Amino acid sequence: MRHLLAFSWVLAGLALGAGMSAPVAAEDAYPQRAVRIIDAYPPGGGTDVLARVLGQELATRLGQPFVVENRPGAAGNIGTDHVAKSQPDGYTLGLAPNQTVAVNPVLYARLPFDAAKDLTGIAKLARLPMVLVVPSSSPVKSVADLIATAKAKPDELTYASAGAGSPHHMAAAVFQKLTDSRMMHIPYKGSAPALVDVLSGTVDLIFCPLNSALPYIQDGRLRALGVTSPARLETLPDTPAIGEEVPGFESDIWMGLVAPAGTPPNVIATLNRELQRILAQPEIQQKLSGQGFVVDPATTEDFNRLMVEDRQRWAEVIKAAGITVD
Repeated sequence: MRHLLAFSWVLAGLALGAGMSAPVAAEDAYPQRAVRIIDAYPPGGGTDVLARVLGQELATRLGQPFVVENRPGAAGNIGTDHVAKSQPDGYTLGLAPNQTVAVNPVLYARLPFDAAKDLTGIAKLARLPMVLVVPSSSPVKSVADLIATAKAKPDELTYASAGAGSPHHMAAAVFQKLTDSRMMHIPYKGSAPALVDVLSGTVDLIFCPLNSALPYIQDGRLRALGVTSPARLETLPDTPAIGEEVPGFESDIWMGLVAPAGTPPNVIATLNRELQRILAQPEIQQKLSGQGFVVDPATTEDFNRLMVEDRQRWAEVIKAAGITVD
């Protein structure tokens, strides 16, 4: 009888231990509920497309919804601030182009968040190359032509952008710095009106995201002089990389996924691992390529290093070009 009683106590202890350990194991599992991916730009743009494609794949793999929430405004600063101030529990993530985590932090004198302290990288995802285009009627036929004209007639050539500090503006600033040339900046409130005025010939040129310019290049309304990526692109194989004529030039838009600082390492590791697997799929690469993206994943460590290096790089460009924002 004493042996039976002792055995029953052992069984009870094992059952209690199992009951206590189950919630701990469940708490360690990620995710247990819906995850938000904050896109700091309006629906339908490049960041939105990327966030939704990857969100759907993450939901399939991890068994919980990954819901894209658009919070546009202030050049991406509103949405990025929301991510920076969210709970670091892995349930609020941010789709981050270099504009929001590398350019804006050194462009704006005052921001409500500190990108270096308040955010941490999860993974680099892809690049969105830009292309230097002129109207098809332009006498400028090549990058070499553009440099020669800009040097011979400083500030006579005009270039459009989506506003001060936008990727279009920054690419032009890098180009002028490396070629020792000067062109007149014409800022617009958004990329769409800027591109319209280049198409009409009102403005001479623009450094434009590939996905926006490609249809007009293909129908002959725009002439592509060069791409901002380190090498030529499969989508425009006959268009040289600007770096072929201007050594050291590169000004792609890259995009990554970030989280509030302090997010648990196991959460970041899980997301990076799954994203690497997703981006390795040929069908995902093909889908994103159709939107102008070049899949370019990186480890968490490499992505965090890239953000630091890019802030330093853009700080130098901004200072040299005297770029300011209101």
